[in-house]
Amino acid sequence: MSSGRILVADDEPSVRESVGYALQQEGFDVTIATDGDDAEAKVGADVDFDLLVLDIMMPGKSGLDLCRDIRGRSPVPIILLTAKDAEVDKVVGLEVGADDYVTKPFSVRELLGRVRAQLRRRELDRGAGSDAEASKSIDAGEVSIDLARHLVTVRGRPVNLTRSEFQVLRLLAESPGQVFSRLEIMEELWQSEFSGDVRACDVHISNLRQKVEDDPQDPELVLTVRGIGYKLIEPE
Repeated sequence: MSSGRILVADDEPSVRESVGYALQQEGFDVTIATDGDDAEAKVGADVDFDLLVLDIMMPGKSGLDLCRDIRGRSPVPIILLTAKDAEVDKVVGLEVGADDYVTKPFSVRELLGRVRAQLRRRELDRGAGSDAEASKSIDAGEVSIDLARHLVTVRGRPVNLTRSEFQVLRLLAESPGQVFSRLEIMEELWQSEFSGDVRACDVHISNLRQKVEDDPQDPELVLTVRGIGYKLIEPE
């Protein structure tokens, strides 16, 4: 059985009931919010949850606005629930700091898989601080990563990355010049087999470039290898 505190925020009673019940059956302590304002009040300033499931379109504060506000003060994993054809919402959701999204209508089993993957990542992140390996840094040319302190500098300039962006950059920086497919990158983020839309990888890469490149439209560090995936440029 699993454990942990999860907030589920959705204005559809059927979604709240099915998701809440399934998570409780898995052993999670579930808090339900009926709209964005209710979710904001229950999250509070301290964000005392292990994971948030937020519907994007809710009365009151939207899931996107909630995600943006919460990400400014907490690294808590956030999964967004999006409409079937709302591609823009998916992209924007990842841009404002969501870790994953699930498209409605979805199976409860699919959502449970996403929840477990995010919590597994969080535990690995927590454990990394006590791991001897985490005391080292990764230096890949103009990119330097302090694993213990979760700090990144590019050309000597500190860069503030989300948890997902940090993991992507770490993967690329550990093997400069090696090309990673979208699937390989997403499986690194999930720390398991990935069954979602690999195009989410493109959004993570785009967000990363916005922060590490002088000109994100003409990247010099994180490069696209057409038809294959992405790589970090090898140091000279």
